Amino acid sequence: MSEQTPQQPAASETAGPAQPDFDTMTRDIAEVPAVEVITTVAVHLMSSAAVNLGLAEDGADHKDLDEARKLIHALAGLVTASATEIGSYHAAPLRDGLKSLQLAFREASVVPDEPGQGPGEKFTGPVYG
Repeated sequence: MSEQTPQQPAASETAGPAQPDFDTMTRDIAEVPAVEVITTVAVHLMSSAAVNLGLAEDGADHKDLDEARKLIHALAGLVTASATEIGSYHAAPLRDGLKSLQLAFREASVVPDEPGQGPGEKFTGPVYG
């Protein structure tokens, strides 16, 4: 009687999702310039803040000023800290978008923050309409 090792099923025969190729993913992210990563993160923060301010379609369904405040604050920190690294060509539109969100937050608030106390204003300074 011979002993045989059980044969492993082929990858296509196993149940479950395919495993990601982490080596390829690591190489891919290493090729992305830092300015692109920073601006992409900033755009995601802006988009999420806008939705939480109720500025998207069906805005009232998604309005959450507490979440918007956190996102705007994080965006202000990112934009302020990275502005010298990414240059004014990339930083200027991010600053404009940030200011628009800060103003929209002030308008959406039932009791607006004092100037200089709104989301992200500790990084940007007071925002006036």
